[in-house]
Formats: sequence, C-alpha cells, structure tokens
Amino acid sequence: MQNQRVAFRGAHGDELRALMSLPESDEPAAYAVFAHCFTCSKDLKAVVNISRALTRQGIAVLRFDFTGLGESEGDFSDTTFSSNIHDLVAAATFLEEEFEAPAILVGHSLGGAAVLQATHRIDSVRAVATIGAPFDPQHVTHLFSESIGEIEARGEAEVRLAGRSFTLSRDFVDDLATHKMERSIGALGRPLMIFHSPVDTTVGIENAALIYKAARHPKSFVSLDEADHLLLDEDDSGYVGTVLGAWATRYVEDIG
Repeated sequence: MQNQRVAFRGAHGDELRALMSLPESDEPAAYAVFAHCFTCSKDLKAVVNISRALTRQGIAVLRFDFTGLGESEGDFSDTTFSSNIHDLVAAATFLEEEFEAPAILVGHSLGGAAVLQATHRIDSVRAVATIGAPFDPQHVTHLFSESIGEIEARGEAEVRLAGRSFTLSRDFVDDLATHKMERSIGALGRPLMIFHSPVDTTVGIENAALIYKAARHPKSFVSLDEADHLLLDEDDSGYVGTVLGAWATRYVEDIG
C-alpha cells in the first residue's frame, strides 16, 4: 500500500494529521474513512493492518488522529464525543474535496460509536462497519470510573489510560449522555457490519447484541473468536480487513 501524509482542519479548527493509504497500482474502487479507538491513534497496529487488507482489495483508506491525539494538533481535554463526530465529518469533507467522497465508514471501539452517529451527516456513505464498539458511548466511563467524582467536583481530572495520562473534562462526560444511539442506529439507513470478540474484556459482547438488535437489515455480525479488544494479533486485524472488504463488494459499486 502507498501512504500519503495529508492534513485537514478538525472540529475546533486544529490541524488533524492523517495518512491516505492507496492501492499499489490500480485506481481505488472506493474510499473509506477509519475512526480509531478512544485515546488511540491512526498508527495503532490494528488500524494499519486493516487498512493494508482493504487496500489489497482496491479500497483506499483515510486514517486520521482525532483532535489532541497522535500527531494531530489541539488539546485532548477540550474534546468530546460530539467533537469526534465533527472530526469525522471534516475527514469525509476533506476526502471528497481532495480525492473522492467516502463510501465506507469504519470505526474501532468508541470510534465505532462515532461512525454510527456521523453516518447521518455524510450522504456518500453506503456501508458502515464497527469493530468492538460500545452500544452507548457512556460505556467508556468505566475506564476512569474512580475519577468521575473528581471530574464532577473540579471540572476535570487527570486519568491514566493504557499507561498514559489524559485530562478529561466535565464537558466530555456530560456530552456522552446526549447521544441517543438506539435511535441513530435504527435510522442508519445503510448496510451495517458488526465485528466483535466474545471474549472482549474492554467492551463486552453484549454491546454487539444491542447494536445488532437496534439496527435494521441489511445487517451482519462476525465473531472475532479469541481476539482481544485492540486486535493486537496481526491475524485478527488482517481477518477483519479481509472480511470487511469482501462484504463491502455487495454494497459499493466497482469493487470486486
């Protein structure tokens, strides 16, 4: 796959850094946007592997760092789930202006919940996939539950997530509760593929069941068997990318 470094302005006007991953030889048959997991980055091993598998099937992938994460500008403490959604829409707009409007949205973990919301604002999308996504974005609060009291009292708190420190604000926590996921999923209006591991200890398999129940057909579910939440095993992330590309051929023109 060929990678081009690109950038665009996000929800707060900060420059968001991204990689445009393109098939080696042929013109892309379709374009996808990838939304990474909570406090992760576009360079997470699983994101790279899935993108590589998709490009092998002729699908170009724009993977970017949300505001305040990875190589992107901005202060993470100023972000919310709503600003993530706006970042996603900004990525789709950039893609449409510079390459081609995205036909596929892919989201990992909280990024999966974000694509379920952002889809309604991106007319070009014809297929949506989630990987280990929570049904309710408030699910993420279990990762810093011991700091909720401090956040409520002081307006913010520094928390440790995956060995790194992040400042989370009251606005971030309050915003999570404003998104009506069941309604949004039910009105998605696009084919949906749900990937989830039954042994995921970060976002339990019951979340996949709730998303599937709320969604209308066409909808599909693929079990990731023994995979961990971050898909650290290259075989697991490669499998997701291969299956996702094959599934998308049914819904995106000119693929396959």
